[in-house]
Amino acid sequence: MTAAATLAAEGLPVVLVELHPEPRPDWRASTFHAATLELLETIDITAQMHAEGLVVPKYQFRDRHDGLVAEFDFRLLADETRFPYRLQLNQQHLVRMLHDRLQADDRVELRFGTRLTGLEITAEGATLQLAGPDGDTELTASYVIGADGPRSAVRNALGVGFEGFTYPERFAITSTSVDLQELLPDLGHVNYVADPQEWLFILRTPESWRVVWPVPEGFTDEQVNDPGYLQGQLQRVAPYEPGYPVIDHQVYNVHQRVASDFRVGPVLLAGDAAHINSPIGGVGLNSGIHDAMDGARRLGRIGRDAAVDAEAELATYGRIRRTVAVEYVQADTQRNTDRLRESDDVVRRQHQDDMRAMAADPDKARAYIRRVSLLESVQRFGIGRTPAELELELDAPAPR
Repeated sequence: MTAAATLAAEGLPVVLVELHPEPRPDWRASTFHAATLELLETIDITAQMHAEGLVVPKYQFRDRHDGLVAEFDFRLLADETRFPYRLQLNQQHLVRMLHDRLQADDRVELRFGTRLTGLEITAEGATLQLAGPDGDTELTASYVIGADGPRSAVRNALGVGFEGFTYPERFAITSTSVDLQELLPDLGHVNYVADPQEWLFILRTPESWRVVWPVPEGFTDEQVNDPGYLQGQLQRVAPYEPGYPVIDHQVYNVHQRVASDFRVGPVLLAGDAAHINSPIGGVGLNSGIHDAMDGARRLGRIGRDAAVDAEAELATYGRIRRTVAVEYVQADTQRNTDRLRESDDVVRRQHQDDMRAMAADPDKARAYIRRVSLLESVQRFGIGRTPAELELELDAPAPR
């Protein structure tokens, strides 16, 4: 939806092909970082997001046994961004907002309930074979953005590898309407809780409190979805005598994978089709939006100016977005997950000391939250920056 809205804003005609018959309502990612809000502001959607979302300026690192370890305040970045906070808003709301807009945009054709069955690169661009409500059809496009998730039909049609690994344990995410801050008064709105036996990720959204934990290997779907098990997990977070109402519950496999190429000919891969990662850090959704807007801005330049070197633009997209995925998204989410699950007590204590020291030093804290809010990667590489502007960036060492 973000790619389509940005392409339309660039003045390009867009056909959006979606497998499901309508926008999906299921709860997924819920964090929008500063750099992403700045980008979404350019397509005039952030005011509506803020009207429904929850502004969270601080987040915490905690230990399940020792309590609060360190707290980081995004307001340290108030002189760098208009959005010095995380905005908590379940992603289906952004999808709904953009879907409403795109339905009214003459430049956009929406084809829901349509499956990609084949893709062939041609001299004119790409030809897509589709199966939808009107039967089998063929669509010719100058360019394609494949933003169709981790099982991407576009990526598979191109034969692009998806290298990496899958975590041995699954992650469970359970949402409740009970206010956990009333039970744990020092709890933040976003909390990463370390524990060698069972780490937690606890966060507030406008609808609920959400708790994420690792499902032990060998647990069946029946076991992990059992109401008694869910109640026990939530009671271990904070005892609540009336019992927790569960308003949403999901279990999913978690991966760290990156496509071997983000671009093949006129086809770009974006979001989960290009890279998937642990949710610890809340950057998967954000980096996917960055992919989409980077690609759309490049296609906008190509469409507006016949003198633009299309090959250089597309090659730059592939190079830059894969570099960001590897150096930032994959590296940071793996480090975050390892920190929460660390079993060596000496190492775990060292992590705690490091986080406390970082939070206590304004310069170090500022550098840290600049990175986790994705401002650092955007400042370094930009979004849709021209090939000439980026010529030397990849030869320079990454900031530390």
